[in-house]
Amino acid sequence: MPNIIEVNYGQTGHSTNTDTLGMREMQAKVYAQRDAQYLLLKAPPASGKSRALMFLALDKMHEQGISKTIVAVPERSIASSFAPTRLSAYGFPHDWSLNPRYDLCSAGGDASKRQQFKDFLVSDEKVLLCTHATLRFAFSEIETSDLDNVLLAIDEFHHVSADAENQLGEVLRDVIANTEAHIVAMTGSYFRGDSVPVLAPEHEALFRHVTYNYYEQLNGYEYLKSLGIGYHFYQGKYLSAISEVLDTDKKTILHIPSPNAGESTKDKHGEVDAIIDSIGKVIYTDPDTRILTVERHSDGKLLKVADLVWDEQVDRDKVVNYLRSIRNPEDMDLIIALGMAKEGFDWPFCEHALTVGYRGSLTEVIQIIGRCTRDSSNKTHAQFTNLIAQPDAADDEVTFAVNNMLKAITCSLLMEQVLAPNFKFKTRTSNDEVNAPGELKIRGFKEPSSQRVMDIIESD
Repeated sequence: MPNIIEVNYGQTGHSTNTDTLGMREMQAKVYAQRDAQYLLLKAPPASGKSRALMFLALDKMHEQGISKTIVAVPERSIASSFAPTRLSAYGFPHDWSLNPRYDLCSAGGDASKRQQFKDFLVSDEKVLLCTHATLRFAFSEIETSDLDNVLLAIDEFHHVSADAENQLGEVLRDVIANTEAHIVAMTGSYFRGDSVPVLAPEHEALFRHVTYNYYEQLNGYEYLKSLGIGYHFYQGKYLSAISEVLDTDKKTILHIPSPNAGESTKDKHGEVDAIIDSIGKVIYTDPDTRILTVERHSDGKLLKVADLVWDEQVDRDKVVNYLRSIRNPEDMDLIIALGMAKEGFDWPFCEHALTVGYRGSLTEVIQIIGRCTRDSSNKTHAQFTNLIAQPDAADDEVTFAVNNMLKAITCSLLMEQVLAPNFKFKTRTSNDEVNAPGELKIRGFKEPSSQRVMDIIESD
């Protein structure tokens, strides 16, 4: 099935060029707001949020009197984005360092990590990296005041919720209410798609917002010039159609459906085996990394495949550690995942994000698209493909409903400014004939009643 949307970008290089401090366009925009106690950064996957946080944290620790930085990420596979970095080599006065003892995204038990978290707070070390889960567990064992002079950075901030039952949200609310801590919240999509806001209005009002949209990023790339968004339908089982959309000449992340989803066969390991069998034959499994070498049926080419669907924690840890160390395109060809490798996962060489089944929210779609939209010299085109079940009924109403669903997804992506610049909303009158570029006219639309409403329309 052809792409519903394919858009070309300007390749201006602006978003990847660096200034005299080694900062890209978005990072400099964030750094200009470094004096804010509470900062909410809304920027797309691959825009450089991790390094923007490094610049902020180092300035706060060296110039603003903040004693320590705690960085919390949703899953361990993201942690490589915050690895030690010689920022001084690009003009910044300080380097980002991380003692391996306080990289709590390495393998190990929860109890030992909670103790390491507490040890960090009384140590001379400056930076700790942990998962959201470790932060939640450790927070229950410390005094809130222990974070009084700390910078708390929460990556993939949309995991926070104003719901009273959201534990990460409760940590955040407690820190805001009872400490002088600084907070940096980072997310690629602030809208989760459900009825519960990420932050309550009174808390959101405390944050200074920095927004950098998808279009600014992609238009300013050096190598990537086009993005395609397509949908492919199948009948029966998705495994019968996977070879129609999986091109193993392209660096691909394939997300199979959740076992609870209607598209699943309920045998996730059997699905991985079937996918690999459709490609070729496994001739070697590296005992140290658990990376598979697959000989392709069509021509004998050897492909490196990562299976992130492992149940065994030890095996999955080995795969994750290997993926964190990838430096070259030839290091990996295909990653098969279930819930991992979506948010914040860094594989710049990825050309194709292929996902099976209907996704539950716009945020999830945005995050999956972001896996293939990093700028890299090995690609000029990025492709997102959603393989979805075709309804059994063949009447016009079903066709109409499916088309509306696809248009709704595409429109949502437009509104997230993945495909085009900012939209301006105007009131449509009976005399209107033509819209100006980037302008949407709506009958009955009234001028915003407050600055908060204006902020939502313009940037949220």
